[in-house]
Amino acid sequence: MRLVKNTDRGKNKIIESAPFPSTDVDKVYSLLKKCPISSKTPLLELENFLPHGNLWVKDERERMGLGSFKALGAAYVIASHAQDLTENPCSTTLEGKTYVTASAGNHGLSLAAGAKIFGAKAFVFISETVPDSFSDRLREKGAVPVREGSDYAASMSAALEAAKENGWILLSDSSWENYTDTPLKLMEGYLQMADEAISQCKSKATHVFLQAGVGGLAGAVAAHIRKIWGDTPVITVVEPSAAPALQASIEVGKPVLTEGPDSIMGRLDCKEPSFIALNGLARDADFFLTLNDDEVSNNLEIMSNSNLATTASGGAGIAAAMNDEVSRLLKMNSDSKTLCFLSEVAE
Repeated sequence: MRLVKNTDRGKNKIIESAPFPSTDVDKVYSLLKKCPISSKTPLLELENFLPHGNLWVKDERERMGLGSFKALGAAYVIASHAQDLTENPCSTTLEGKTYVTASAGNHGLSLAAGAKIFGAKAFVFISETVPDSFSDRLREKGAVPVREGSDYAASMSAALEAAKENGWILLSDSSWENYTDTPLKLMEGYLQMADEAISQCKSKATHVFLQAGVGGLAGAVAAHIRKIWGDTPVITVVEPSAAPALQASIEVGKPVLTEGPDSIMGRLDCKEPSFIALNGLARDADFFLTLNDDEVSNNLEIMSNSNLATTASGGAGIAAAMNDEVSRLLKMNSDSKTLCFLSEVAE
């Protein structure tokens, strides 16, 4: 466990060429209300679960039937593209268009689902380490899985090349130099989850824990929390010790490519940050925390026994809030009200 205070809190961008995350939640609501399978997910309230204070958990396990918050990402971008073409998009609106991405999990499923709804094709590049069961799920959603590369970075490089060669639309959940418009829109979709959570909480949270891979969820949610709740909550970003991309970048004031072994927090095992998320979290987050695999996995059974069954990735934020040392360092007490996000269903 390593906790780093953000000395850039409230300051300007780290990367001038990239934007801050969007906070236009009204745009998200106006689009999602046209989706018949879109509905609010629950906020769970748990007393006496944490060492100090109460816990609120935004439960994203059943979001739009896809099993994770990612349903609000790629599928939202594709729906926006369809909406741009016609007021009432349908199953043929995007015929002739092809989307491509790399994924180790839920982002690929979201892209596949969105493409299928509006008649587009979807190719999802996956690395050699991704299980066959995920490849099968992509096919069930109508996507074409393509195995390429030994890790996520290699499969993303292959997806980039395929997009260039074939004129396909690259839809990544990360952002980098000269690639920000689409991921900005994708992160905008996550505002729905943040706004629902804020409306469901009985009062302002005192502490918020946000798990992060490239930082999309964390960046979007933190931006909205600051807009609505201001400076009150202490926001802590949680990453695997094996992939401290955001923490390391914050420490040196620029994007950093990190190295490390594979983590059981596979969806969070991202070695490079999203530029948009990094800008937003440098402004909005108070602390950056890394946890090793044991510090998360040792709490998964406890979570499951309290109706919080999830993966190591989906429960990393809750595991951080459960940590006695973290509670002490962040000055949590019996009056604390902690908000976490349960970001995906158990596998």
